[in-house]
Order: sequence, then structure tokens, then C-alpha cells
Amino acid sequence: MSGVGMGSAPSGVLVEAEDFADYGGWVLDSQFESQMGSPYLLAHGLGRPVAAARTTVSIPEAGEYEVLVRTRDWAAPHGPGRFALSINGERLEGELGVHGPDWAWAPAGRIVLPKGEATLALHDLTGFEGRCDAIFLTRDGAVPPNGADAASRAWRRRLRGLPEQPVDGGDYDVVVVGGGIAGCAAALTAARLGQTVALIHDRPVLGGNASREIGLMPRGVQGKLLQELARRTPDGDLVALSLLQAEPTASVFLEHRIIAAGRNGERITSVDAVQARGGLERRFRGRMFIDTSGVAMLGVLAGAETMFGREGRADFDEPYAPEAADEMHHGNTLFFRTRMADQPVPFPEAPWATEISKDYANLSGQLVQPGQENGAGPNANPDNPTFQFSADPSQAWMQQFPATHYWEYGQWLDPYTSGEFVRDYLMRALYGAFSNVKNADPEAYAKLEFDWMAFVAAQGEFKRYKGDHVLTENDIRNHTRYNDMLVSNDGFFCIHCAWAPGEGKYDFRLKDWIMDVRDQQPYGIPFRCLYSVNIDNLLMAGKHISVTHVAGSSVKLMGNGAEHGVAVAAAAFLCNQYDTTPRGLYDARLDELRALVDGLAGHEHSPEGPRRFVATPG
Repeated sequence: MSGVGMGSAPSGVLVEAEDFADYGGWVLDSQFESQMGSPYLLAHGLGRPVAAARTTVSIPEAGEYEVLVRTRDWAAPHGPGRFALSINGERLEGELGVHGPDWAWAPAGRIVLPKGEATLALHDLTGFEGRCDAIFLTRDGAVPPNGADAASRAWRRRLRGLPEQPVDGGDYDVVVVGGGIAGCAAALTAARLGQTVALIHDRPVLGGNASREIGLMPRGVQGKLLQELARRTPDGDLVALSLLQAEPTASVFLEHRIIAAGRNGERITSVDAVQARGGLERRFRGRMFIDTSGVAMLGVLAGAETMFGREGRADFDEPYAPEAADEMHHGNTLFFRTRMADQPVPFPEAPWATEISKDYANLSGQLVQPGQENGAGPNANPDNPTFQFSADPSQAWMQQFPATHYWEYGQWLDPYTSGEFVRDYLMRALYGAFSNVKNADPEAYAKLEFDWMAFVAAQGEFKRYKGDHVLTENDIRNHTRYNDMLVSNDGFFCIHCAWAPGEGKYDFRLKDWIMDVRDQQPYGIPFRCLYSVNIDNLLMAGKHISVTHVAGSSVKLMGNGAEHGVAVAAAAFLCNQYDTTPRGLYDARLDELRALVDGLAGHEHSPEGPRRFVATPG
């Protein structure tokens, strides 16, 4: 496919890896574009080299070209992700993925090329997460920019022939950012209310932590819309996309990551998003905006007030809060599955992995299939016990089980800048534990192999919005009544406790896990927790609504987020109908909002409802 994913200028030819015509066995990884500058191809082979990725580009003039490849040694200095590049069948001499821990342009070699089409191929050498961002061919020694800043993005746009400014993405009544469960619920509800809706999501599939890329079961309130959205196809995907595509006023933009927000005074006017494949930027204009990203990304870009980390006990007098506030937060989790093959399966030595896992050799806590967690796994070391909760002794059913979520890391790191490092650290821990199991009992585990490992981590806790009310642990525990309660949420307090930096031997596992089932009664969510305190047309749904860290440990359940999504979609509809703000609804039209939400969500899920929740492990 000549010309796809590449551009030429006097300074050289740029080939973006995400625009290769044939990925082969490589996968597109666009999670960390804001951190390192671009989507990239990942050789996610679980220890077996993957098939080559190939594409064809146009060479503008004949001559000798210096070839540079932007890559990194993700487990430096070991270089487990080594790969090679060939052009027109000639393999260049430079081995890639070994030049250092940071993303940088590495020399691949020099080659004489004729004018016209040339075929490029990426050859994975290890199966251990090699990564290629882009390839640059130059005749004049030009040095490409290496950042993730505006200048680097402009350089890439110019060489790819892309517009300098975002193209028109359309005008909408409601723009929803984030296609997890909460976002799907918000977009579908708004569309069914007759609103024109744009759902912008940065992954190729909908569902967020419930998607087939990750596979969690949506816990919390099992409302009627959640049950509709969360049905799965045979391949584990959610039916959410087909439901949205059936709505004539809904438009879904997959693999679009928002990069900017426009404001006029205290109102958001637009969001800009870049498409992972092709790099085209689009501008979406809207009247009301709903952030369901789970990471408060729209608020971060638009300047909304947010909260982060753990509040101190004196801040809200919460029993589970620490004495002093800090920035510890729930980390990210990587899910996996192993199986016994029909014949012995070798596994390479992995010192770069056991450096992290040390002697840990317990692979319990597997994802059995999408929607089914906490599966058993081989434990070749009796000193690595199955996880035990710090819970009420009367709750014996949850004292010990193979907890999927016990594989967690990043609680003390900045989640906005450390995502790739955290995901890679968990990969090293899993590869190392797997290697330890194989080596601890080679005869018993000769046939053990990885069946699947996610390369997309389940996201933990990021910034949370500040609304006109901040929901607290005591609000939930005491069922505090407020006049603006719209929906109910279910769930225990589920607090993940990390080792202090340098404290735990296995820091990729939780130190402690508090699961407090309270009185097992649902509690109400005030409307004032669902809109921004300082942005007039910004609503939010999901784990980043206006809650404390402790309260968020219950609110975060995805079924709860679906209820928020229904509520904020109804609020956006009324705001547009009456040309007002969410705060204006609270002041003057609260009864109308409550009646609309109650009809949409179902009376059995109202804050007064008698429904009890069933707590399940994980």
C-alpha cells in the first residue's frame, strides 16, 4: 500500500509503525501516546517471536539512506524486546530494542534504495514485547525530534501530509469522553433521549475495564441498562457497540484520544482528538460534555478542579483515611491466563524478569475468561501463599482465594506519566513468576504455557473531580440523606493497600486489601457529585466523580458508573432543553431531573429502594 503512514520532505521519509499495512503478529499499542509521543507496534508474543509486520512506502529519490528507528529497551540493560528491520528483503545490520531505557531514535543501518516503492518489514527476534514507534529514512543526516511535545507532533504532521489544524468532527448536543461502561450508558441514554451524541474512546473496543482487552465483571448496581450493555458475544466482546450503532443520533469514534479542550469562559466549547491509525486530528464541538474516561482527562485538559490521592483523617473525619494525606492511589492490574499444553513448551531464561519477581512462583489469580475472575493457577513455592484479606473474621467466605486483583503496581507513581513503566513492570513480574514456576518443578510444569496476557492494564485510580459536594466514607456508611440523590450505588469498601516504596519483597503484589461489606445496603449518590464545581457544562460519571479516596473505593464499581451515566445523560438532556447548567438544574429543576432519572434507571434502583447487594471476591 504505497504512501500509507509515511510522508516525505527534503529532510527525509517518515514511516509511522501504526500505519503499517500488515501488522503480522504485532499489535497496536496506543495507550501511552501522551507520554512518549505516538502509538507503536508491540511484539506481544509471550516468549515466542511473532510474525513480521510489513508495509510499502514511496522513496522520493534514489540514493543511500541512513535509517533510524524510534524504539526503547523496555527492560534495560537486558534488551528482551530485540527486533530487526529489513528493506526490500535486505536485513539491516543494526539490532533494535537494545539502545537504552528511554524512547529514542536508534541507528538501524544504511542502505542504497532506488526511487519508487520499497517494502519494509519488522522482524521480532524474541517474542518479549519489542516495540517500534516509527522509522525515519534520511539522506542528509537530519535528526528527528524525539519528544511528545507540540513541536514533535507538528513535525510528524508535516512529514505525513496531515493538516496543521484539526478537521471538523461535528457539532453535538452531548460529547461523551470515554467508552467504558459509564460512557456507554451515558451515550446510549442521551441518544435514546433524542440527543445527538459523540462517544470518543481511545481503545479499539468499548467497555473499558470490562472490555475483552481486560475482562473484568461489572460489579455494583446491576441496573437494567448495565445488563443490556454488558452482554457478551462469543469472543468476549460487549454488545455495547452494536447497541450504540443502532441509535441514529449516536456516533462512536474508536481509537480517538483527546489531546485538547477549548473553553469560552467557564464553558467547554470543543475537544480535539487524534486518531491512532493515520494520526488525523478532529475537533468535536458540543453543548454539554460528559467525562467518563475514568482518568478525569477532560477535566485535566479543561482546567477543572480535581482531587488526587488519599485525604487525611482530619479532612473528612473518615475512619479508613490515613492520619496524614498522601498521594498513594490504587494502582494498575495486569490480567493473564495459563494452561497446560499437549506437549512440553520451552520458555527462555528471563533474568530481566526474575530481577523483578525474585523467587515468586505463584500464578494464582488468573482471568478465566472475560467476566470471570479469580482463577486458580500453579503455585510452585509454598512460601508464596494465596492472598488473605484483612476482613471481618465473620466473613469467612472471603478470607482466602486466588485474587486476580492482587497483581497490582504503581500506587506511588504518577499515573499520567508512568503508565508504560507500570504496565511493563507488571509484565516482568508475570514473566518472572512464570519462569520461576517452570524452573521450580521442570517435570510437573514442562507443558505449562501462557494462554493469554493482557497488554492493556486495568486502570486503577487517577484524579477525581471536585463537585459541589464531595461524597465521603461517612456519607456511605451512615446513608446520609441529601435532597438531590439521583441514583443508588452498591458495594463494599474495597481499599487496596500498597507496600511503601522499598518495603515489600514482592512490590507487584498488594500488601493488604481491606474489604468492608458495611451493612450491604445501597446508598444514594447526590447530583452535586456528578458535575464540576468550576466548569459550567461538564458532567462526569464513573470512578472519578466527586468522592474521597475511601468513598471512591466503593463507588468505583462499574455497575455503579452505569447508574451515574444514566443520571448525567438525563441531566445533559434537560440542560440543553432549558438552556441551563447542571447547577441550574439543581437550583430550579431538581424534581424534574429526579423524575426523569427514576424513570430511566428503574424504581428498584432509586435511593429509597430496598435492594441489597451481593458482595463477591475481587
